[in-house]
Amino acid sequence: MSGGWTAILLAGQRPGTDPLAAHFGMRWKALVPVGGEAMLARVARTLLASPSVGRVVILAQDPAALLAGECAWLAAEPRVAVATSAAGIAASVATVAGSAAAPWPVLVTTADHPLLTPAMVEAAIGGAGEVDVAVGMVGARVLLGRYPDNRRTWLRFRGEAWTGANLFMLRTPAAARALALWSAVEGDRKKAAKLLWRLGPWLALRAATRTITLAGAMARAGRKLGLTAAPVALPFAEAGIDVDKPADHALAERILAARGPVPF
Repeated sequence: MSGGWTAILLAGQRPGTDPLAAHFGMRWKALVPVGGEAMLARVARTLLASPSVGRVVILAQDPAALLAGECAWLAAEPRVAVATSAAGIAASVATVAGSAAAPWPVLVTTADHPLLTPAMVEAAIGGAGEVDVAVGMVGARVLLGRYPDNRRTWLRFRGEAWTGANLFMLRTPAAARALALWSAVEGDRKKAAKLLWRLGPWLALRAATRTITLAGAMARAGRKLGLTAAPVALPFAEAGIDVDKPADHALAERILAARGPVPF
């Protein structure tokens, strides 16, 4: 085992037809190729190449359907396991995190993050420190400074706007409380606002008026849940770019072409 962290790789998709998969005439979004390789395979290779990651658990509705063809090597990889997802993302992660298959500490990421690199993974894990829950984030200055035309969902706090990097560090069993809260709101399209209101109107008001920093908001939210929580500000613009739509895919293709071959 090369590292102490377990990576849970989310490779499922919402019910119905996924728009990106449909655009490429495919059933599963995780198998859409970027840079000549299925996103699932690319992200899995990145995780396996990250020194802190000892094992990878692929979580999906139909793991067998994904681990075929060019991704068949994952079924034979001794550091990779699979699990079948439940009704929601948070509930699915909660059934695996802390189990024998995925002991603490756990890193959660997604298959639609083909620009992920081992350096990003290590920066996120290293930045988590000793808190129970840490979340990788990218600031607007970092991302838009490099890709000014990229469109993201921004969470605006005092001093900066942030977008998620799809990197969640769950270090201890206390993280289960955060997963339970997320499960309660993840079906709502305004889940960030709902989550803040569940943690108290004062915190929600301060976030809405941008009178609190992201770090301050996460620290307060953690105290409400009886845990410690913090953001990890990542210096990589590409960490904030996942592939949800054709424009993202085209950008990812250009970035990967510019990078050239990555030795794993």
